[in-house]
Amino acid sequence: MTSHATARRSELFDQLVSLFLTEGFAHLTLDTIAARLRCSKSTLYTLASSKDQLVGAATVHYFKSMTTQVENAVAEVDGTRNRITTYLTAVGAALESASEQFMTDLASLESARSVYERNTAIAARRVQELISEGVASGEVRDVHAAFVGDVASSVMVRIQTREVFRLTGLSDGDAYLELAKLLTAGIGA
Repeated sequence: MTSHATARRSELFDQLVSLFLTEGFAHLTLDTIAARLRCSKSTLYTLASSKDQLVGAATVHYFKSMTTQVENAVAEVDGTRNRITTYLTAVGAALESASEQFMTDLASLESARSVYERNTAIAARRVQELISEGVASGEVRDVHAAFVGDVASSVMVRIQTREVFRLTGLSDGDAYLELAKLLTAGIGA
């Protein structure tokens, strides 16, 4: 693939993600998507062989981009509590761009939901790593990092499955911010 083709492919995925984040995707047909992106259906078929696969690929693109943004934000701060707060706040901020319709559609389509589940598990492991580093350096209380990480993971899964939204009304982004507050207060000296 040429660099121009790679750039065009990335641009299409960026546009696709933007469309899906704003409007969701369940109600969109491939014809509608092609018209909105000002491309042909055959161009979409170069990205994926079906709408479900296109949604899955766009979801992967979204989470890869989000991961880069989150890790870049974490790299800018020092201190375990600041890093955890920055990490979870950045995750929340990235999810704030997603409409309620997108989150509902994401939860209902297996290919997209599995990407979110996988990324939630990765994020939970990352939080556990940050806690472990802080405990090892003596920067935070000597908590059982695996347990605290597991608690964080449980909440993150509940956020991802929309259970937190249904029970509290908190958006995914706001729920991540509240989780950051809870964790950093709990591990503080």
